[in-house]
Amino acid sequence: MLQIERVKLELEEDESLLRHRAAAALRVPEAEIQEVRILRKAIDAREGVRLVYTLRASVKNEKNVLKRCKNKNVSPVSETPYRLPEPAAPPELPPAVVGAGPGGLFCALALARCGARPILLERGRNVERRAEDVERFWETGVLDPASNVQFGEGGAGAFSDGKLNTGTRDMRHRFILETLVAHGAPESILYDAKPHVGTDYLRRVLVNLRRELTELGCDIRFGHRMTGLEIEDGRVAALEIAGPEGTYRLPVENVVLALGNGARDTFEMLHANRVPMEPKPLAVGVRIEHRQADIDLAQYKALAGHPRLPAASYKLSCHLENGRGVFSFCVCPGGEVVAAASEVDRAVTNGMSRYARDGENCNGGLLVGVTPADFPGDGPLAGIALQRELEARAFAAGGGGFIAPVQRVEDFLLRRPSQGPGRVLPTCRPGVRWCNLWEVLPEFACASIAEALPILDRKVRGYADPDAVLTAVESRSSCPLRILRDEGGQSSVRGLWPCGEGAGYAGGIMSAAADGLRTAEQLLAAPQGRKET
Repeated sequence: MLQIERVKLELEEDESLLRHRAAAALRVPEAEIQEVRILRKAIDAREGVRLVYTLRASVKNEKNVLKRCKNKNVSPVSETPYRLPEPAAPPELPPAVVGAGPGGLFCALALARCGARPILLERGRNVERRAEDVERFWETGVLDPASNVQFGEGGAGAFSDGKLNTGTRDMRHRFILETLVAHGAPESILYDAKPHVGTDYLRRVLVNLRRELTELGCDIRFGHRMTGLEIEDGRVAALEIAGPEGTYRLPVENVVLALGNGARDTFEMLHANRVPMEPKPLAVGVRIEHRQADIDLAQYKALAGHPRLPAASYKLSCHLENGRGVFSFCVCPGGEVVAAASEVDRAVTNGMSRYARDGENCNGGLLVGVTPADFPGDGPLAGIALQRELEARAFAAGGGGFIAPVQRVEDFLLRRPSQGPGRVLPTCRPGVRWCNLWEVLPEFACASIAEALPILDRKVRGYADPDAVLTAVESRSSCPLRILRDEGGQSSVRGLWPCGEGAGYAGGIMSAAADGLRTAEQLLAAPQGRKET
């Protein structure tokens, strides 16, 4: 197989021309190409706007073709697909996976396909009921602490943009994408440079994943929350579980902690049981909302609105003289800002979009780096204390009912309260309240955002639009602690396997899912993790 980089098409050219372009790059007749497939598709908007492809082509006598074509954009490639460990007999005590976000789901899937018949414990509800609970919350402002944007099947990613891009390389990524497609995700995620599923497709995928897990013997328990831990001789022996019918004891030998970053009460319980953990940096800030047409114009210029171009996105960052980093996060083209709280009297925002990304606005996190030195206290839970403090301030500034405090960029830069919207209408549900965000966020965060806005505006024209809307508070971009694990994947409390974003080892759907697979591999390879036939 030969890989061909930087194959370009104009917007008016059809993808049927890719075979012809591949033949030209390889300097062979088009008839000699046996197969061409798209490995990656991207948009290059640096000089004009073009579609740029990475192709994989199959031809006879590849070595001779490679030698003859002398093209620096052509290289040989061999494909080594990711494979799960060989199946084995199930252990006497099935492994428990706590949390049904991307990390927990892919860990449970790997364990189930390998015959381990895991128990999947999820404190929230299945995605069908959860969607109803979340929609009710956005309509009424009445929160269900057990079923919300943070808790339930699919984790927080089920109500997001569904981005699947990651800055890391891992052979597991292709397996994850193919698994998602096999369960209902669009095939475009296999080659798009910036793949996304959208919350509407993700829900379909989750239902189909659950069906496969159940058929493989996975015992899925919704509404079951881990509330206690039994440790004997330095090893986990049992879990205390609060379920719909009361509290029960679950004997275990192996527990995967795929908690998600919102499981604050669980972190407190683990800390009380002396499970080693440490604080780690996080980021806090706002969602910034623009008209999608303005972002399209800034990125695509005269070609904005072309039917072959998707809703434009951006990725921005800058390092300030005060030592802080300010950056965009989880940009949702054509999306909406949503309330994402999981605790009463604390307001949190997040961004969400559907696969079509056809909403009027584009929103993204605008975040400031925070280190443990900024936390109000010491210890691994100090970052959670900071998050809670900011979320309580945001709740109060919104006047209750999970109404989000918002401010126009022009007013923010002038430190004056906003009285209402300009050209950009806020989308956050259940509602917004105009105010002065300098009274909500820490001084260092506001000062950093104010300094960064004109810098970022020079990178994407209109980013600091006076009418752009800032919505507070974005506080759940990452977990502020890490549950320590060794090179083999275990905690020093043996039988505990910290996994995914909530344990401090991932930063999005793809990296969390990959860490879930990695954790399953390590658990299955450990002497106590499997029983050979």
